[in-house]
Amino acid sequence: MSMRAAMLLPLLVSGALWLIGTRLGRWLPPATAVRLLSLAAFVTALSTGFVLAIAAFLVLARAPAIATLGRWSIATLSLNDPIPTSAGLLAGATVLVLLGAALRRFALAGRDLATAAATCRRLGPGTNGLVIVDDEEPDAYALPGLTGRVVVSTAMLRALPADERRVLLAHEAAHLRHHHHLYIQLAELGAAANPLLRPLALAVRDATERWADEDAADAVGDRNLAARALARAGLARAHASPGRRLAPLATLPAVDSGVAHRALALLAPRPRRRRWLAVAVAALVLTPLAAATITAHDTEHRFELAQAAYSRPR
Repeated sequence: MSMRAAMLLPLLVSGALWLIGTRLGRWLPPATAVRLLSLAAFVTALSTGFVLAIAAFLVLARAPAIATLGRWSIATLSLNDPIPTSAGLLAGATVLVLLGAALRRFALAGRDLATAAATCRRLGPGTNGLVIVDDEEPDAYALPGLTGRVVVSTAMLRALPADERRVLLAHEAAHLRHHHHLYIQLAELGAAANPLLRPLALAVRDATERWADEDAADAVGDRNLAARALARAGLARAHASPGRRLAPLATLPAVDSGVAHRALALLAPRPRRRRWLAVAVAALVLTPLAAATITAHDTEHRFELAQAAYSRPR
C-alpha cells in the first residue's frame, strides 16, 4: 500500500462513520454501541489527526533550512509518492484548528466534571447515593463524580406512581454504575478533534440512555412498565418551566433525549446481539489505526534514507 493511500484511509473511515454512525447506534445493542462507538470516535480522530500531522511535517521538512537542521536530503525525501505542498499546508492548518477544538473540549469536560464533583459534595451523601431536592419543577438526573449521586425533585416523585419511581431510580443508578459520562466524554472529544464523527458522538449519548432504560426494565422485570414510566416522566419534564435548568452540565438526565423512540424500543423485544455487525464495526475501527501505523513506519524509513543520503559523500 502506498503511503498516500494509507494516509487517506482514516479520512475515508471518518466519512463512512459520518454516514452510518446514527444507524449503528440503533442497530447495535445499547451496551455494545456505547463501548464500541465511543472507542471508534476516539481511535478514528486520533488516527486522522496523526496522518494529517505527518502530511504537514513531510512538506515542512522539505524546506531547506529545516532539512539542513535535520541533516536529511530533500531530494531523497521527495522521492516515492511525495505529498503535494498545497495538501501538506492544508493538512497542517487543519490539524492546528482541530487540535485547538479538542483541547477546548477537554478543558470543558474537566470543568463540567469538577462542577459535578463539587455539587456532589455540596449535596452530601444522601440515602444510598439518592438525593431528593424540594422543588416544584419535575427533574431527575445522575450526577457523576467519585461516588456520584442520583438527584430527583419532589415534583418528579409526585408525578410518578410508586412502581414507576423504581424505574426512574434504576435508570439513573445505571448511568452511575456503568460510568456513562466517561463514554460520552470520550466520544465528544473524538468529535471535537474530527467533526465528521459528530453523528457518532450523538449516537453514543443516545445509546447510553437506552442502555440505562434496558437496565431499568431488567430491574423491575417489566418492559411495559419501564416504557410507561419513561413516557410519564417525559410528559412531566415537558411541562417544566422553559429555559430552566436545575442540573449542572455534566449530568445525565433521564428524560431529555428521544423519549418517543426510547419508549418504542422498550415496548419491542430486547435488542438482539448482532455479533457480525459488532465484528464489522471493530474491523472498521482498526482500519485507521493500521493506516496510522503504516504511515508512521513508512515515514520513519523515509527519513532514515534521507539522512543516509545527506551523510553520503558527494
